[in-house]
Amino acid sequence: MKPNNQKAKYAILFIWVVLALEIPSLISSYMLYDFLKAAQAGVLVTVEVEEAHANREAIMGFLCFIAYIASAVFFLRWFKTAYHNLGQKTDVRRSSGWAIGSWFIPIGNLFIPYQIMKEIYTQTKAFLIARDCEIGRTLTSSYLGWWWALWIIDGFLGKAYFRLILKAKELPELILATQIDMASSIAGIPLALITIKIIKDYARIEPVLQQIDNQPPSLPTPA
Repeated sequence: MKPNNQKAKYAILFIWVVLALEIPSLISSYMLYDFLKAAQAGVLVTVEVEEAHANREAIMGFLCFIAYIASAVFFLRWFKTAYHNLGQKTDVRRSSGWAIGSWFIPIGNLFIPYQIMKEIYTQTKAFLIARDCEIGRTLTSSYLGWWWALWIIDGFLGKAYFRLILKAKELPELILATQIDMASSIAGIPLALITIKIIKDYARIEPVLQQIDNQPPSLPTPA
C-alpha cells in the first residue's frame, strides 16, 4: 500500500486556500454586480472606475484559477491513492486509474467519480467491520450525496458563467453572468467544507486499514 497521509494534508491545505478565496471573490463579484446595476440605471460611471472593477475581477479570477488547479491536482492524487490502497485489501470495481480518468470522461464524469468515492467509503467500512474493528463503524457516507450534488451544481454554474462572459456584450448579459458567478461562489463554500470533511474522515481511518490483514478472522470451530 502507498502512503497517503501527506497527500491528504496537501489536498486539505489547498482546498482551504480555495475556500479562503471564495469569500473575497464573492464580495468582488457583488461589487461588480452593484456597479453594473448602477450603470444600467443610468448612473454616470468613469473609465477609471470601470477599469478598477475589471482589474480586481481579473486578479481574483487568476488567483482562484491557480488555487483551484492546485487543489484539484492534490485531491486527485489523494483520491487515486486511496482507491489503489483499498484495492490492495479487497476487491474493487475498477482500476485505480479510473479515480483520475473518470473525471474527464464526458457523461461518465457525472456519476463515476461519485461511485468510486462511495465505494471507497462503503468497502472500507465493510472491510473493517468484518475484522471486528469498531472504528470502521464511525465511517459514514451520509454526506457524500450532498458533496456530489454541490459539485454538479458548482460545475454547471461555472460552465454557464464562462459561456456567458465570453459572448456578453450588453449590460443585461454581464449582469446575468455576474449573478451566476456569485451563485457559483456561494455553492463553492459548502462544497469546499464538505470535501475537507470527506478527506479528513477517511485519512483518520486509512492508517488502520493499512495495518489490518486482508483475511477476515477465522470463525470459531463448533463444539
